[in-house]
Amino acid sequence: ANTVRAYRSDWAHFSEWCAREGLDPLPAAPAAVGLYIAAHADALSVATLSRRLSSIAAAHRLAGHGLDPRHPAIADVMAGLRRERGSAQRHAEALTVPRLRQVLTGLGDTLGDRRDRALLLVGTAAALRRSELVALDVADIAVLPEGLRITIRRSKTDQDGAGVVLAVGRTGTATCPAAAFATWLAAAGIAEGAAFRGVDRHGRVGGRLSGNAVALIVQRRAAAAGFDAAAYAGHSMRAGFATSAARAGIGELAIARQTRHTSLTVLRRYVREGQLFEQNLTAEIGL
Repeated sequence: ANTVRAYRSDWAHFSEWCAREGLDPLPAAPAAVGLYIAAHADALSVATLSRRLSSIAAAHRLAGHGLDPRHPAIADVMAGLRRERGSAQRHAEALTVPRLRQVLTGLGDTLGDRRDRALLLVGTAAALRRSELVALDVADIAVLPEGLRITIRRSKTDQDGAGVVLAVGRTGTATCPAAAFATWLAAAGIAEGAAFRGVDRHGRVGGRLSGNAVALIVQRRAAAAGFDAAAYAGHSMRAGFATSAARAGIGELAIARQTRHTSLTVLRRYVREGQLFEQNLTAEIGL
């Protein structure tokens, strides 16, 4: 859904720009697309311009027209921007297990605290995207003696809704996700419907949380623990699982089964981060 909204917004922006410049948006000449990218190079990041190019190409495909992003009039402009500004994307800071423990230390026993404790622990342990986390209903999470059996009915990489079942084992510790989730449900009196809901300042339970609300919760709790809130996002929980798992020596395939990464190339970025200080080369050379 987020991708569709972004594509629609991108296409509307491109169409409006073409109208002002007296150019045809559909089908658009490769030179027109190249001019559009160049015209917005100062205002938009390389990542955003790449997404806009994808949006324009998708609109052409849906309309039965061809637009080749590899055409020199387009590709040369993008290549120039990458050389000039770099193509590295900003990534949310990983909420690793030590950092998560520090965040949880600051939580009390209010209903909002119980909700946030459960949300952070379940989101991290199951390596969930924020959209998956807020889509969960009580019926999707079975609380068992062994832990939580979580059914993800649809996700970013499962648009057809084939679904997948994840296991979050019970740990018996103060940071056990299964115990935190059961405590939240009991305290909030939730028996069906949305698993994670809003809680107002009077302790009243509201409706289903949004993805943006999850990001704000992560940032607010990170800031309260002394971290830079701007560095964290909803994705920090998922990144925290992958990074912590790699640091614990868990193999790539086992990590991928939980994170459901379809590309090991993407997953290996977290593995590299988790193993960054595994060997202290600075000490080994005698410094």
